[in-house]
Amino acid sequence: MGIDFHNMNNQSTYTTRYADFSWMETIKKLVPLVNISRAADIGCGGGIYSKALVELGVASVIGVDFSKAMLVGARENCKDYHHITFKQGNALDTGLDNSSFQVILERALIHHIQDLKACFQEAYRILEDDGIYIIQDRTPEDCLLKGDASHIRGYFFEYFPKLKEHEITRRHSSEKVMETLKEIGFKEIQEVKLWETRKVYEEKAQLLQDIRNRTGRSILHELEEEELQQLVKHIDDSLDTDSTIVEKDRWTIWKAVK
Repeated sequence: MGIDFHNMNNQSTYTTRYADFSWMETIKKLVPLVNISRAADIGCGGGIYSKALVELGVASVIGVDFSKAMLVGARENCKDYHHITFKQGNALDTGLDNSSFQVILERALIHHIQDLKACFQEAYRILEDDGIYIIQDRTPEDCLLKGDASHIRGYFFEYFPKLKEHEITRRHSSEKVMETLKEIGFKEIQEVKLWETRKVYEEKAQLLQDIRNRTGRSILHELEEEELQQLVKHIDDSLDTDSTIVEKDRWTIWKAVK
């Protein structure tokens, strides 16, 4: 069935977390953001990473998302961050000016996009010369790692092969990403792997409730309610701890320079 990003009932789905320290440290090593005056967060969702860019030193951030509902949640989430603004647009047509940003972030976006070339061309257009493009997403290999007490996502695909097929279909390989970046004209292309802490649960029951609510996990909207409850039971049976769980996701980050 998939998540409806335009449904106003989902406007807060991606506003409830903070960018993890592991992500902040990785980005700081890749890009010296303290000297950046303008950045764009494309596919900004609830504005979590727009906030993080400001906290890392960016003077002004504009978040772009195709969903009005997401932007309602983002504006509320970032209401105390006066250097963040938002506008409706999409990754293929942002409506932003040519050569107007020093940094572009696209996190958890490209698996929603089939035409990578058009997406990367739009980023190239709005970046200044020598501007930095940061893409973060999961490759098929990132998603399908074995499930354990840290990598909860792995259990989804072990228990429901149809989710595995769905994931393989929508995820881009690292090779395809890098080849397309090079084709568009980007240079100094780098790949970095990151185990990013998604959330810390004081007890297993909190994790299981989070999964029941499908909180921040669009892949779980592919399951019917009965299937979701089966998955919750499988994870409950698979985890032999009731104490603190640190959930992590494996990501790939690509950095490229215009």
